[in-house]
Amino acid sequence: MPIFPNVRCVLFDLDGTLIDSAPDLGLAADEMRIARGMPSLPLDVYRSMAGAGARGMLGVAFGLTPQDADFGVLREEFLSNYERRMTYSTRAFAGVEELLSALRARGLSWGVVTNKAERFTLPLTATMPLFTDAVTIVSGDTTPHAKPHPAPVFEAMRRAGVQPEHCIYVGDDERDVIAGKSAGTGTVAAGYGYLGSVGDLAAWQADAIINSPDELLNLLD
Repeated sequence: MPIFPNVRCVLFDLDGTLIDSAPDLGLAADEMRIARGMPSLPLDVYRSMAGAGARGMLGVAFGLTPQDADFGVLREEFLSNYERRMTYSTRAFAGVEELLSALRARGLSWGVVTNKAERFTLPLTATMPLFTDAVTIVSGDTTPHAKPHPAPVFEAMRRAGVQPEHCIYVGDDERDVIAGKSAGTGTVAAGYGYLGSVGDLAAWQADAIINSPDELLNLLD
């Protein structure tokens, strides 16, 4: 049953919602382990934390946090590794292309709001035909604030020319739900995404939860 009447624009998080970038993110960190004579880790170990970017990958690979003295240097090494290989294995999640086609067929616009820096977001999306008709792509450093601050969502709506009551935001992290709610949009948790270390997805209090991209269509009028 539709719970989002009068939607004109759907905004999506990027990693873990539209695209599966975990292989490239994980291998960028794993290369660092191998270079230091440490054993490789399975991709599944990295996957759940892929949405946390460098912080998540270095946490898995080396048990580091941003408070550790070596974090800054290793973060730059990780980002260089990722920048070199970020298009190798990254693909749209199954069903995403069909979902976006269905949104177009309904006359709805769509865009991206991600915490990924423009340094990576713009080159990556430029290589994927999937993003050709996105009305906006807002990165983590497009505005002075990143999610969970609502500023990136407000900027995306400004560019798309829509008001919050005509927009929903879909993401696989609690910060996406917080940002969407703070910006006044409807919110949808992507239960098929990375989800970090979440225990109870319902605790995010999104307006809806979907377990595959196509389920989003059931929520729209």
